[in-house]
Amino acid sequence: MSKKTPAPIYVVSGGRGIAGNNLVQSLLIQYPENEVPVEIIGQVSTEDEVFDIIMRAKADNGLIAHTMVNADLRNKINELCKEFKVRVIDLMGELAEYLDEQLDVEPLVHPGLYREINYQYFDRIDSIEFTLSQDDGMSPQRLRNAEIVLTGVSRAGKTPLSVYLAMYGWKVANVPLVPGVNPPDELFQVDPKRVFGLHIGASQLIAHRQKRISGWNNHHLESYIDQRAVREEIRKAMFIFDRGGFTVVNVSNKPIESTANEILAYMSKRFAYRGRKLKSPYNAQDKLSE
Repeated sequence: MSKKTPAPIYVVSGGRGIAGNNLVQSLLIQYPENEVPVEIIGQVSTEDEVFDIIMRAKADNGLIAHTMVNADLRNKINELCKEFKVRVIDLMGELAEYLDEQLDVEPLVHPGLYREINYQYFDRIDSIEFTLSQDDGMSPQRLRNAEIVLTGVSRAGKTPLSVYLAMYGWKVANVPLVPGVNPPDELFQVDPKRVFGLHIGASQLIAHRQKRISGWNNHHLESYIDQRAVREEIRKAMFIFDRGGFTVVNVSNKPIESTANEILAYMSKRFAYRGRKLKSPYNAQDKLSE
């Protein structure tokens, strides 16, 4: 006997729907393997959109959970759900009514205002999530969404540098250069002015690698720390940097902070600033879906 799929929950918002979704997900996680479909419907601003959403929920026997700060649209959703017998949970209504009574001040009714005011924090979170999802060459098809791309041989310091830059609100991807494996084509399709090749001296690289494999007891890793093989690996990496027209940054004996500052100095010369960081490298229509 097949398991019945639970009815969907529609998280409706005049903003991005993040707050409502977080609340729903924080409760759903208490029910392991619940398989409840959750769909976020954000940027809702008209009564026609409200009506269409309610008709979808009615057809699916779904539930609407909404965080509408616009009182008119909030009331409209509640009225129509009652009229069409669609289950609804108003996540904002009672608290908004309480604040209206207590404060005696007209609310701004600006969806997404909390995120807008705290944009630096949320941008940093977005950047860290993006950077971690792009670590070590994952999802090369999303390289064009990165603001900075780092590439280099194993143990050149790509990951810690990526995370450091992400802490300052930059979406960073890193692509490892592995002997015998061609780098992804997408690496050469990114604006080369945003790609930085990390160059490191052979002796320091070998020291980093020896520390990494200490205690592994794997004889197949001999070439990983063999001086001749390592020098050849570095030489081929420099060839790839040259082929792509990437900016080479020497990371030998340098702290992460210095390398990050050097990269950002290049970026500031090449692109226009927008507040604390730079504009995204591509127009919205050019971006691949994230």
